[in-house]
Amino acid sequence: MKTAITYAQAEELVKKYNQEPFHIRHAEVVSGVMRYFARELGYAEEAEFWAIVGLLHDVDFEKYPEQHCQKAPELLAEINAEPEIVHAVCSHAYGLCSDVEPTHEMERVLFAVDELTGLIGAVARMRPSKSVSDLELPSVKKKFKTPAFAAGCSREVISKGAEMLGWELDDLISRTILAMREDPLN
Repeated sequence: MKTAITYAQAEELVKKYNQEPFHIRHAEVVSGVMRYFARELGYAEEAEFWAIVGLLHDVDFEKYPEQHCQKAPELLAEINAEPEIVHAVCSHAYGLCSDVEPTHEMERVLFAVDELTGLIGAVARMRPSKSVSDLELPSVKKKFKTPAFAAGCSREVISKGAEMLGWELDDLISRTILAMREDPLN
């Protein structure tokens, strides 16, 4: 899928509605992970599209948390985002605050990695290196089994995401760690 909007336009929209560095950084991390998975899953020609969707997925969250995924279509209209982008953005919170089901593999990846990137990032920040560069699956699995750790990262959503993709949970976690390693800021 090609998109008429640019990464810069998407970034500008995200920053218009999100001022907290944490939210902006989360959007960037998810964007990078989505770009990685596009290449890894045979969608290299769509990598920019996947990255833009990852960047925009929480566009409405900071300013409109009670209307998350409900307000997004209106905000995305400001940059003339294609219906495919709107659908993908709204589908990432399927069953939580959206009834838009992830149907494309890209949408299922986004659903799976959104919460997981937060958990992996939290585990990495606890390490002496503060990085994913030396983070391995067992460390994440240990914290995954500790509900109080990074409690805002839904283990149920992460598990459901792996199931949607037809992947083992360990595979999803391992592959997402590798994706996050590509970002030098992780």
